[in-house]
Amino acid sequence: MAKIGTNLKHLRHRRHLSTRELANRSGVSHATISLIERDKISPTIDTLQAVLDALGSRLSEFLSGIREGGTSPFYLADELPEIGNPENISYKIIGLNHPYRSIQFLRETYSIGADSGEMLTHVAQEAGYIMSGEVELTVGQATRVLKKGDGYYFDSREFHRFRNVGTTKAEIVSAISPPSY
Repeated sequence: MAKIGTNLKHLRHRRHLSTRELANRSGVSHATISLIERDKISPTIDTLQAVLDALGSRLSEFLSGIREGGTSPFYLADELPEIGNPENISYKIIGLNHPYRSIQFLRETYSIGADSGEMLTHVAQEAGYIMSGEVELTVGQATRVLKKGDGYYFDSREFHRFRNVGTTKAEIVSAISPPSY
């Protein structure tokens, strides 16, 4: 979980303010500011907004900075979060915690016979590349079996479904924009 206090203290120091000066400007007691900065309490949105206003910062920018801190551009295989069911369809997501994530980038693995279930629809666009196996993709009324080296791109507002129809696991690298997870 993000540490609001550390970033708030850093911002206060950049403004060359003491906790008492910040308290006078914000109307929040210096004791409360001190507790927030040491991550001993979590501020309400109203309290945080009052402190940030006194520091000349916006809430959205401040929270984005918290998410930005410590974000690495590298995602090792054993660190990718699993957001699916590895026994059926595994979805390993790349960049889940990136602060400005505008695409969902996945490594999908479909067990033999795995099926995404009923036809799905959502507001996005999807593209993918079949790395291995055979995947039957239905988009609207069109169905095609895609094999290694094949790809797809479609408007996700059309009903769609994925199914492994091969005799081995199937792997897809895909992207969805905007992110759905």
